[in-house]
Amino acid sequence: MTKNDDVLVTGAAGFLGSAVARQALARGWRVRVLVRPHSPRTNLAGLPVTVAQGDMRDAAAVAAALQGVRYLFHVAADYRLWARDPEDIVRTNVDGTLAVMEAAQRAGVERVVYTSSVATLRVAGAQAAVDETAAMRPHEAIGAYKRSKVLAERVVEQRVAEHGLPAVIVNPSTPIGPRDVRPTPTGRIIVEAATGKIPAFVDTGLNLAHVDDVANGHLLALERGRTGERYILGGQDVMLQQMLRDIAQLCGRRPPTLQLPRWPLYPLAYGAEAAARLTGKEPFLTVDGLNMSRYRMFFTSDKARKELGYQPRPYQEGLRDALAWFRAHGYLGHS
Repeated sequence: MTKNDDVLVTGAAGFLGSAVARQALARGWRVRVLVRPHSPRTNLAGLPVTVAQGDMRDAAAVAAALQGVRYLFHVAADYRLWARDPEDIVRTNVDGTLAVMEAAQRAGVERVVYTSSVATLRVAGAQAAVDETAAMRPHEAIGAYKRSKVLAERVVEQRVAEHGLPAVIVNPSTPIGPRDVRPTPTGRIIVEAATGKIPAFVDTGLNLAHVDDVANGHLLALERGRTGERYILGGQDVMLQQMLRDIAQLCGRRPPTLQLPRWPLYPLAYGAEAAARLTGKEPFLTVDGLNMSRYRMFFTSDKARKELGYQPRPYQEGLRDALAWFRAHGYLGHS
């Protein structure tokens, strides 16, 4: 891999995709980005990238964007835990991934890094942090997003096995950090906690990693990953209570101390989703989110450390960078 190689990053207007584009630019590569016509370009402002417009399900737009490209990072995904039509999430992530992989092979792309998710791994019943061997089956997935990522990952694996697709799969855990414009579901938790709007918590945990470390892991996977292999790109396993405590400390607030059982929250979640169907605005509390919270989403990145040289920083640095970015861009009001 040499300087001035052309790379395409899909989903580059998004949180993780823009971080991957920045890492590729830092390597000296020429970066092209595939962006939907109406996606906000905030994260691309000032970056020396070539913008190709189009949806990943649009075969002609993808083919045009891939012309002359040596490497592909397929980061684009519909990352929502709720939608008026949940199957729209599945269609976007599965059909879009297949369209991009087929186009990449037709274009003769030498190497593909496909961004999957730890959502494709089974944590139910796990007694320790989960690794890449805990593959989930589609019917085991909670909600449309997780099911879509399982199905899309199987599409990529099938293309590798049956059609020789030169792809490596990465499974990010939960990225946090700067430039979370939308913000993501986890970014919303950080904003709500920082502004004192989360007075209680449930017993759950998640794996948090700095978005720039996860992005760097994508480039390491391109350079050192084995074709057809999966690599978890995570950070630290953190209980939700600890995360909220750390946010409160960084913001000079008192941390929430009330732990709630889940069952009283389900009526609230159903109510929030009913309101969302009227407004079209994604609810903060969802039934799928509550169902997922029954499990501690703890993962190990040992394989990526050993094979790729992946080295994530302490998760608190991602939290600090996220809060600084949210504060600088007005998400925290006068908190």
